[in-house]
Amino acid sequence: MRKKFVAICVVVSVMLAVQVRIFAHHGNASYDTTKEVTLTGVATDWIVANPHSFLKMDVKNDDGSVSHWVIESSAASVNQRGNVRLTKNSIKPGDKLTVTMMVAKNGQPIGRIHQLLLPDGKLVVTDLP
Repeated sequence: MRKKFVAICVVVSVMLAVQVRIFAHHGNASYDTTKEVTLTGVATDWIVANPHSFLKMDVKNDDGSVSHWVIESSAASVNQRGNVRLTKNSIKPGDKLTVTMMVAKNGQPIGRIHQLLLPDGKLVVTDLP
């Protein structure tokens, strides 16, 4: 009886630990959720993957230099449903894009997509809070 109780406790503990890690993964703690930034640039890569897809984009700064941005999106399966409909063929290197995003709190050129204006004029809105 004691072995069964210990086994149940171990299983429950492992399940709780895994659950906490899963929920922690999907937070926006590294992003400034109080403001959004809109940038226009040129896509250099569109990586469709799980658990997140990434847009790499070059943005020309006011001084003429170029910033290399990495902008996070949802998982491939989430990007392909609802009104989002972003597939691996939706964005190609060289596409001119306008992205509205939450940016990293630490000032790095990193963000999380909220809205994306594609070259064909289609506006994609993601499911961010």
